[in-house]
Amino acid sequence: MRRWIEGLESFAMDVILDRRYGRRAGFLRWILSGLSKIYQAIVQSRLALYRGRIFRSHSHGCLVISVGNLTVGGTGKTPVVEMLARALQEGGRRVAILSRGYKSVPRPFFMRLGEKLTRRKSLFVPRVVSDGVSLLLDSRTAGDEPFMLANNLRGVVVLVDRDRVRSGIYAIKEFGADVLILDDGFQYVKMRHGVEVVLIDRQAPFGNEHLLPRGTLREPPENLCRATHIFLTKCDGSENSEIIARIRRYNRTAEIIECTHRPKHLRNFSTGEIKPLEFLRGLKIGSLSGIAVPESFESALRGLGAELELTQTYADHHRYSTKEVDRFIRRCARRNLDAVLTTEKDAVRIPRIMNPEVPVYYMRVEIEILAGQESWERFIGRLTQPWSGMIPERCY
Repeated sequence: MRRWIEGLESFAMDVILDRRYGRRAGFLRWILSGLSKIYQAIVQSRLALYRGRIFRSHSHGCLVISVGNLTVGGTGKTPVVEMLARALQEGGRRVAILSRGYKSVPRPFFMRLGEKLTRRKSLFVPRVVSDGVSLLLDSRTAGDEPFMLANNLRGVVVLVDRDRVRSGIYAIKEFGADVLILDDGFQYVKMRHGVEVVLIDRQAPFGNEHLLPRGTLREPPENLCRATHIFLTKCDGSENSEIIARIRRYNRTAEIIECTHRPKHLRNFSTGEIKPLEFLRGLKIGSLSGIAVPESFESALRGLGAELELTQTYADHHRYSTKEVDRFIRRCARRNLDAVLTTEKDAVRIPRIMNPEVPVYYMRVEIEILAGQESWERFIGRLTQPWSGMIPERCY
Protein backbone atom coordinates (compact mmCIF):
# COMPACT_ATOMS: atom_id res chain seq x y z
CA MET A 1 0.00 0.00 0.00
CA ARG A 2 2.78 2.42 0.94
CA ARG A 3 4.66 1.66 -2.27
CA TRP A 4 1.49 2.23 -4.30
CA ILE A 5 0.87 5.61 -2.64
CA GLU A 6 4.48 6.70 -3.20
CA GLY A 7 4.25 5.57 -6.82
CA LEU A 8 1.11 7.68 -7.23
CA GLU A 9 2.91 10.67 -5.65
CA SER A 10 5.83 10.25 -8.04
CA PHE A 11 3.50 10.03 -11.03
CA ALA A 12 1.62 13.16 -9.89
CA MET A 13 4.89 15.10 -9.46
CA ASP A 14 6.04 14.05 -12.94
CA VAL A 15 2.77 15.36 -14.38
CA ILE A 16 2.90 18.60 -12.36
CA LEU A 17 6.54 19.30 -13.31
CA ASP A 18 5.89 18.51 -17.00
CA ARG A 19 8.13 15.45 -16.97
CA ARG A 20 5.38 13.26 -18.46
CA TYR A 21 3.83 13.80 -21.86
CA GLY A 22 0.97 12.37 -23.84
CA ARG A 23 -2.79 12.74 -23.92
CA ARG A 24 -3.44 11.37 -20.43
CA ALA A 25 -0.85 13.63 -18.77
CA GLY A 26 -2.09 16.66 -20.74
CA PHE A 27 -5.70 16.02 -19.75
CA LEU A 28 -4.71 15.63 -16.09
CA ARG A 29 -2.79 18.94 -16.20
CA TRP A 30 -5.90 20.63 -17.64
CA ILE A 31 -7.99 19.30 -14.75
CA LEU A 32 -5.37 20.36 -12.21
CA SER A 33 -5.25 23.88 -13.68
CA GLY A 34 -8.96 24.27 -12.99
CA LEU A 35 -8.52 23.01 -9.45
CA SER A 36 -5.65 25.48 -8.93
CA LYS A 37 -8.04 28.38 -9.54
CA ILE A 38 -10.39 27.02 -6.90
CA TYR A 39 -7.48 26.51 -4.53
CA GLN A 40 -6.27 30.08 -5.06
CA ALA A 41 -9.73 31.45 -4.28
CA ILE A 42 -9.83 29.43 -1.05
CA VAL A 43 -6.34 30.56 0.02
CA GLN A 44 -7.01 34.23 -0.65
CA SER A 45 -10.45 34.12 0.99
CA ARG A 46 -9.01 32.52 4.11
CA LEU A 47 -6.32 35.20 4.38
CA ALA A 48 -8.94 37.91 3.87
CA LEU A 49 -11.00 36.49 6.74
CA TYR A 50 -7.98 36.69 9.05
CA ARG A 51 -7.11 40.16 7.76
CA GLY A 52 -10.65 41.32 8.45
CA ARG A 53 -10.51 39.70 11.92
CA ILE A 54 -13.50 37.51 11.16
CA PHE A 55 -11.15 34.65 11.96
CA ARG A 56 -8.94 35.40 14.96
CA SER A 57 -5.25 34.59 15.17
CA HIS A 58 -3.91 33.65 18.60
CA SER A 59 -1.23 35.65 20.42
CA HIS A 60 1.06 33.85 22.87
CA GLY A 61 2.53 36.88 24.62
CA CYS A 62 6.08 36.08 23.52
CA LEU A 63 8.15 36.33 20.37
CA VAL A 64 6.95 33.95 17.64
CA ILE A 65 9.19 33.44 14.61
CA SER A 66 7.74 31.66 11.60
CA VAL A 67 10.09 29.92 9.16
CA GLY A 68 8.35 28.77 6.01
CA ASN A 69 8.13 29.01 2.25
CA LEU A 70 5.84 29.70 -0.68
CA THR A 71 6.44 26.33 -2.33
CA VAL A 72 6.06 22.69 -1.36
CA GLY A 73 9.36 21.35 0.01
CA GLY A 74 12.86 21.56 -1.38
CA THR A 75 14.05 24.92 0.03
CA GLY A 76 16.32 23.43 2.72
CA LYS A 77 14.31 24.74 5.65
CA THR A 78 15.53 22.43 8.44
CA PRO A 79 19.19 23.65 8.47
CA VAL A 80 17.93 27.26 8.56
CA VAL A 81 15.67 26.49 11.54
CA GLU A 82 18.62 24.82 13.26
CA MET A 83 20.93 27.78 12.64
CA LEU A 84 18.31 30.24 13.88
CA ALA A 85 17.51 28.23 17.02
CA ARG A 86 21.21 27.84 17.88
CA ALA A 87 21.89 31.58 17.42
CA LEU A 88 18.93 32.54 19.62
CA GLN A 89 19.96 30.04 22.29
CA GLU A 90 23.51 31.40 22.31
CA GLY A 91 21.99 34.86 22.69
CA GLY A 92 20.33 33.81 25.94
CA ARG A 93 16.86 32.91 24.68
CA ARG A 94 14.86 29.89 25.86
CA VAL A 95 13.85 28.43 22.52
CA ALA A 96 11.11 25.97 21.60
CA ILE A 97 10.53 24.67 18.07
CA LEU A 98 6.93 23.85 17.14
CA SER A 99 6.45 21.37 14.30
CA ARG A 100 3.41 19.63 12.91
CA GLY A 101 5.48 16.46 12.48
CA TYR A 102 4.81 15.83 8.80
CA LYS A 103 4.42 12.09 8.11
CA SER A 104 4.95 11.16 11.75
CA VAL A 105 2.83 8.39 13.25
CA PRO A 106 -0.61 9.92 14.00
CA ARG A 107 -2.22 9.80 17.43
CA PRO A 108 -4.30 6.68 18.10
CA PHE A 109 -7.78 6.98 16.59
CA PHE A 110 -9.65 6.83 19.90
CA MET A 111 -7.51 9.62 21.37
CA ARG A 112 -8.33 11.85 18.40
CA LEU A 113 -12.01 10.89 18.56
CA GLY A 114 -12.17 11.61 22.29
CA GLU A 115 -10.63 15.03 21.76
CA LYS A 116 -13.18 15.92 19.10
CA LEU A 117 -16.16 14.62 21.07
CA THR A 118 -15.19 16.42 24.27
CA ARG A 119 -13.99 19.54 22.41
CA ARG A 120 -11.20 19.74 24.98
CA LYS A 121 -7.96 20.54 23.20
CA SER A 122 -6.14 20.45 26.51
CA LEU A 123 -7.15 16.80 27.01
CA PHE A 124 -3.92 15.59 25.39
CA VAL A 125 -0.51 17.23 25.38
CA PRO A 126 1.82 17.69 22.40
CA ARG A 127 4.49 15.11 21.68
CA VAL A 128 7.75 16.13 23.32
CA VAL A 129 10.56 15.15 20.95
CA SER A 130 13.13 16.84 23.19
CA ASP A 131 12.74 18.54 26.54
CA GLY A 132 16.01 20.38 25.94
CA VAL A 133 17.96 17.74 27.85
CA SER A 134 17.06 14.34 26.39
CA LEU A 135 15.87 12.99 23.07
CA LEU A 136 12.55 11.36 23.98
CA LEU A 137 11.05 10.05 20.71
CA ASP A 138 12.29 8.21 17.64
CA SER A 139 12.04 9.60 14.10
CA ARG A 140 9.01 7.50 13.22
CA THR A 141 6.95 8.90 16.10
CA ALA A 142 8.31 12.45 15.90
CA GLY A 143 8.79 12.85 12.15
CA ASP A 144 12.21 12.99 10.55
CA GLU A 145 12.73 16.78 10.59
CA PRO A 146 11.72 17.34 14.26
CA PHE A 147 13.91 14.37 15.21
CA MET A 148 16.88 15.86 13.32
CA LEU A 149 16.41 19.21 15.03
CA ALA A 150 16.09 17.63 18.47
CA ASN A 151 19.15 15.47 17.88
CA ASN A 152 21.32 18.41 16.82
CA LEU A 153 20.11 21.07 19.27
CA ARG A 154 20.82 20.47 22.93
CA GLY A 155 19.01 22.87 25.23
CA VAL A 156 16.21 23.52 22.71
CA VAL A 157 12.71 22.11 23.26
CA VAL A 158 11.11 20.44 20.22
CA LEU A 159 7.36 19.73 20.22
CA VAL A 160 5.13 18.05 17.63
CA ASP A 161 1.43 18.78 17.32
CA ARG A 162 -0.84 19.68 14.43
CA ASP A 163 -2.38 22.29 16.73
CA ARG A 164 0.61 24.56 17.17
CA VAL A 165 -1.39 27.08 19.16
CA ARG A 166 -1.72 24.39 21.81
CA SER A 167 1.92 23.32 21.59
CA GLY A 168 3.03 26.94 21.92
CA ILE A 169 1.05 27.37 25.13
CA TYR A 170 2.51 24.10 26.42
CA ALA A 171 6.08 25.20 25.60
CA ILE A 172 5.63 28.43 27.55
CA LYS A 173 3.91 26.88 30.59
CA GLU A 174 5.93 23.69 30.94
CA PHE A 175 9.38 24.72 29.68
CA GLY A 176 9.47 28.47 30.20
CA ALA A 177 10.10 29.20 26.51
CA ASP A 178 10.36 32.88 25.62
CA VAL A 179 10.85 32.36 21.86
CA LEU A 180 8.73 30.04 19.72
CA ILE A 181 10.01 29.01 16.29
CA LEU A 182 7.13 27.90 14.11
CA ASP A 183 8.57 25.34 11.69
CA ASP A 184 6.87 25.53 8.28
CA GLY A 185 4.64 28.31 9.57
CA PHE A 186 4.08 30.72 6.68
CA GLN A 187 0.60 29.37 6.00
CA TYR A 188 -0.23 28.86 9.70
CA VAL A 189 -1.92 32.23 10.22
CA LYS A 190 -4.02 30.81 13.05
CA MET A 191 -1.05 31.77 15.23
CA ARG A 192 0.22 35.36 15.21
CA HIS A 193 3.82 35.76 14.04
CA GLY A 194 6.10 38.53 15.21
CA VAL A 195 8.76 37.68 12.61
CA GLU A 196 8.06 36.07 9.23
CA VAL A 197 11.06 34.34 7.64
CA VAL A 198 10.44 32.99 4.15
CA LEU A 199 12.85 30.75 2.25
CA ILE A 200 13.15 30.92 -1.52
CA ASP A 201 15.12 28.32 -3.45
CA ARG A 202 17.41 30.08 -5.91
CA GLN A 203 17.20 27.13 -8.31
CA ALA A 204 13.38 27.30 -8.52
CA PRO A 205 12.30 30.55 -6.81
CA PHE A 206 8.59 30.18 -7.45
CA GLY A 207 8.35 26.49 -8.25
CA ASN A 208 6.87 25.94 -11.68
CA GLU A 209 4.82 29.16 -11.37
CA HIS A 210 1.53 27.29 -10.82
CA LEU A 211 -0.42 26.90 -7.59
CA LEU A 212 -1.34 23.56 -6.06
CA PRO A 213 -2.43 21.10 -7.32
CA ARG A 214 -1.22 22.07 -10.83
CA GLY A 215 2.07 23.35 -9.44
CA THR A 216 4.19 23.55 -6.32
CA LEU A 217 3.19 27.01 -5.08
CA ARG A 218 1.21 27.05 -1.83
CA GLU A 219 0.31 30.71 -2.28
CA PRO A 220 0.54 33.29 -5.10
CA PRO A 221 3.94 35.05 -5.25
CA GLU A 222 2.38 38.40 -4.30
CA ASN A 223 1.70 36.98 -0.82
CA LEU A 224 5.43 37.24 -0.24
CA CYS A 225 4.56 40.76 1.01
CA ARG A 226 3.98 39.21 4.46
CA ALA A 227 7.67 38.33 4.88
CA THR A 228 9.90 40.39 7.17
CA HIS A 229 13.06 38.46 6.20
CA ILE A 230 13.81 36.41 3.08
CA PHE A 231 16.49 33.75 2.82
CA LEU A 232 17.57 33.00 -0.74
CA THR A 233 18.82 29.42 -0.34
CA LYS A 234 21.06 27.13 -2.42
CA CYS A 235 23.05 30.04 -3.85
CA ASP A 236 26.30 29.19 -5.61
CA GLY A 237 28.07 32.55 -5.48
CA SER A 238 26.78 33.72 -8.87
CA GLU A 239 24.73 36.86 -9.51
CA ASN A 240 21.19 36.87 -8.09
CA SER A 241 20.07 40.34 -9.18
CA GLU A 242 17.25 39.11 -11.43
CA ILE A 243 15.71 36.95 -8.71
CA ILE A 244 16.08 39.72 -6.13
CA ALA A 245 14.47 42.21 -8.53
CA ARG A 246 11.46 39.94 -8.85
CA ILE A 247 11.27 39.45 -5.09
CA ARG A 248 11.26 43.25 -4.72
CA ARG A 249 8.18 43.45 -6.94
CA TYR A 250 6.29 41.62 -4.20
CA ASN A 251 8.12 42.85 -1.12
CA ARG A 252 10.08 46.13 -1.03
CA THR A 253 11.15 46.12 2.61
CA ALA A 254 12.14 42.62 3.74
CA GLU A 255 15.82 42.02 4.42
CA ILE A 256 17.26 39.51 1.94
CA ILE A 257 20.01 37.11 3.03
CA GLU A 258 21.74 34.94 0.42
CA CYS A 259 22.99 31.59 1.70
CA THR A 260 24.06 28.13 0.66
CA HIS A 261 23.88 24.64 2.14
CA ARG A 262 27.54 23.86 2.71
CA PRO A 263 28.63 20.23 3.27
CA LYS A 264 30.74 19.94 6.45
CA HIS A 265 31.78 16.32 6.84
CA LEU A 266 30.71 12.69 6.45
CA ARG A 267 29.67 10.43 9.31
CA ASN A 268 29.72 6.64 9.22
CA PHE A 269 26.18 5.44 9.83
CA SER A 270 27.24 2.39 11.84
CA THR A 271 30.34 3.51 13.75
CA GLY A 272 29.86 7.28 14.02
CA GLU A 273 33.34 7.86 12.58
CA ILE A 274 33.71 11.30 10.96
CA LYS A 275 35.48 11.67 7.63
CA PRO A 276 36.53 14.94 5.94
CA LEU A 277 34.94 15.85 2.63
CA GLU A 278 38.27 15.13 0.89
CA PHE A 279 37.55 11.47 1.58
CA LEU A 280 35.11 11.55 -1.37
CA ARG A 281 37.69 12.45 -4.01
CA GLY A 282 37.95 9.62 -6.50
CA LEU A 283 35.68 7.41 -4.38
CA LYS A 284 33.28 5.16 -6.29
CA ILE A 285 29.93 5.51 -4.55
CA GLY A 286 26.22 4.85 -4.67
CA SER A 287 23.69 7.43 -3.45
CA LEU A 288 20.49 6.63 -1.59
CA SER A 289 17.95 9.40 -1.00
CA GLY A 290 14.29 10.15 -0.37
CA ILE A 291 14.15 13.95 -0.46
CA ALA A 292 12.26 16.57 -2.46
CA VAL A 293 15.18 17.41 -4.78
CA PRO A 294 17.60 14.44 -4.96
CA GLU A 295 19.41 16.03 -7.91
CA SER A 296 20.91 18.69 -5.62
CA PHE A 297 22.39 16.02 -3.34
CA GLU A 298 23.78 14.02 -6.24
CA SER A 299 25.25 17.17 -7.79
CA ALA A 300 26.95 18.01 -4.46
CA LEU A 301 28.55 14.55 -4.35
CA ARG A 302 29.94 14.94 -7.86
CA GLY A 303 31.14 18.44 -7.03
CA LEU A 304 33.16 17.01 -4.14
CA GLY A 305 34.98 14.66 -6.51
CA ALA A 306 33.02 11.44 -5.98
CA GLU A 307 32.41 9.05 -8.85
CA LEU A 308 28.67 8.45 -8.61
CA GLU A 309 28.13 5.02 -10.13
CA LEU A 310 24.70 4.09 -8.81
CA THR A 311 21.68 6.05 -7.54
CA GLN A 312 18.45 5.03 -5.84
CA THR A 313 15.77 7.64 -5.11
CA TYR A 314 12.44 7.43 -3.31
CA ALA A 315 9.60 9.84 -2.60
CA ASP A 316 10.24 12.64 -0.11
CA HIS A 317 10.03 11.45 3.52
CA HIS A 318 10.17 7.80 2.44
CA ARG A 319 10.56 5.48 5.42
CA TYR A 320 13.04 2.77 4.46
CA SER A 321 12.68 -0.91 5.21
CA THR A 322 15.66 -3.06 6.13
CA LYS A 323 15.09 -5.05 2.95
CA GLU A 324 15.31 -1.95 0.73
CA VAL A 325 18.53 -0.72 2.29
CA ASP A 326 20.14 -4.16 2.35
CA ARG A 327 19.24 -4.72 -1.31
CA PHE A 328 20.85 -1.43 -2.36
CA ILE A 329 24.00 -2.14 -0.33
CA ARG A 330 24.29 -5.55 -2.05
CA ARG A 331 23.92 -3.89 -5.46
CA CYS A 332 26.77 -1.53 -4.55
CA ALA A 333 28.89 -4.44 -3.33
CA ARG A 334 28.37 -6.29 -6.63
CA ARG A 335 29.61 -3.17 -8.45
CA ASN A 336 32.66 -3.03 -6.13
CA LEU A 337 31.75 0.46 -4.93
CA ASP A 338 33.63 1.97 -2.01
CA ALA A 339 30.73 3.52 -0.08
CA VAL A 340 27.03 4.39 0.05
CA LEU A 341 26.17 8.06 0.65
CA THR A 342 22.88 9.41 1.94
CA THR A 343 21.60 12.66 3.44
CA GLU A 344 21.29 13.47 7.13
CA LYS A 345 17.54 13.74 6.65
CA ASP A 346 17.45 10.22 5.19
CA ALA A 347 19.75 8.83 7.88
CA VAL A 348 17.08 9.22 10.57
CA ARG A 349 14.73 7.03 8.51
CA ILE A 350 17.18 4.28 7.59
CA PRO A 351 17.20 1.17 9.82
CA ARG A 352 20.51 0.03 11.27
CA ILE A 353 22.33 -2.53 9.15
CA MET A 354 24.86 -4.52 11.14
CA ASN A 355 28.22 -4.97 9.40
CA PRO A 356 27.13 -3.79 5.92
CA GLU A 357 29.11 -5.10 2.95
CA VAL A 358 29.71 -1.49 1.89
CA PRO A 359 30.10 1.29 4.50
CA VAL A 360 27.23 3.80 4.65
CA TYR A 361 27.89 7.50 5.32
CA TYR A 362 25.60 10.48 5.62
CA MET A 363 26.57 14.04 4.76
CA ARG A 364 26.31 16.74 7.42
CA VAL A 365 25.19 20.05 5.87
CA GLU A 366 25.07 23.49 7.49
CA ILE A 367 23.97 26.93 6.32
CA GLU A 368 26.64 29.40 5.23
CA ILE A 369 25.71 33.03 4.57
CA LEU A 370 27.18 34.36 1.32
CA ALA A 371 25.65 37.85 1.30
CA GLY A 372 23.85 39.70 4.04
CA GLN A 373 26.01 38.72 7.03
CA GLU A 374 25.48 42.15 8.59
CA SER A 375 21.71 41.81 8.12
CA TRP A 376 21.85 38.42 9.83
CA GLU A 377 23.82 39.77 12.79
CA ARG A 378 21.42 42.71 13.17
CA PHE A 379 18.50 40.30 12.92
CA ILE A 380 19.81 38.05 15.71
CA GLY A 381 20.84 41.08 17.77
CA ARG A 382 17.29 42.42 17.68
CA LEU A 383 15.74 39.05 18.50
CA THR A 384 17.95 38.51 21.53
CA GLN A 385 17.01 41.87 23.02
CA PRO A 386 14.09 41.99 25.51
CA TRP A 387 10.94 41.58 23.45
CA SER A 388 8.67 44.62 23.24
CA GLY A 389 5.52 42.68 22.49
CA MET A 390 4.96 44.70 19.31
CA ILE A 391 3.83 42.64 16.36
CA PRO A 392 4.16 44.27 12.94
CA GLU A 393 1.17 44.44 10.61
CA ARG A 394 0.83 41.73 8.00
CA CYS A 395 -0.93 41.83 4.63
CA TYR A 396 -3.02 38.75 5.38
